[in-house]
Amino acid sequence: MDLQAYFARIGHDVPPAPDRATLTALMGAHLAAFPFENLDVQLGRPVSIEPDAIFDKLVVRRRGGWCFEQNGLFGRVLEALGFEVRRISGGVMRQVHGEAAMGNHLALVVTLEDRPWLVDVGFGGMQAAPLPLAPGSARHPPYDVALRQVDGWWRFEERYGEGDPFSYDFQDAPADEALLARRCGELQRQPESPFVQNLVVLQRRGDRHTTLRGRVLTERGPAGETHMLLPDAEALVEQLERCFGLQLPEAAGLWDGVRARHAALFPDEA
Repeated sequence: MDLQAYFARIGHDVPPAPDRATLTALMGAHLAAFPFENLDVQLGRPVSIEPDAIFDKLVVRRRGGWCFEQNGLFGRVLEALGFEVRRISGGVMRQVHGEAAMGNHLALVVTLEDRPWLVDVGFGGMQAAPLPLAPGSARHPPYDVALRQVDGWWRFEERYGEGDPFSYDFQDAPADEALLARRCGELQRQPESPFVQNLVVLQRRGDRHTTLRGRVLTERGPAGETHMLLPDAEALVEQLERCFGLQLPEAAGLWDGVRARHAALFPDEA
């Protein structure tokens, strides 16, 4: 772990102490530097959860990644700084998909001030600061987030406006590392995986959140929500760099698939 390289990547000084103020500041800086993205899956490139491969991709090559990479890297950084960190396995939308969802998400629990805190920089930037592992809600603009207990599980929920919540379930126990590794492989290979089916890039910078799903670019912030329908491959490459700092000219080769997927989902807009 090259801490100096990591902190140069996120534009932050090495903090003086492993306290809550430091943890909150590091979450914000990490989220602003690394977009959540599945472009390697879309490009047919294998995604590794090996620590050195994650560091090379996110820090050296200045890319983003999904939960296995983002929380994998952030957890190692926190441990190197002296935080007590535990990796946990989650299941995104477990209430819909059942136990088959378990292991499709990696999050972190940090013990601080004699209590556990949920820390997650790999859920698309919905959570902006540590959450005490206790039932309650908080405003993380532009989202409302909450933790509650459901039938022996913890459930993290995020909601924008009056929309339906998006969630994952977990238990406060060490992650099943074999399950995480297996699910990481399945999510990048199986045809029904949402990461195989759809191009997804998300990023939080302060109280602004930007999402690219397929060819639809959405920006949410204090002034509300805006949408843009990307017209062509050139615009896709341009917006990846402008909005997310990703220089990937080869993403132009994804355009035909992105356009076909949008036409299938939204035939009236084709």
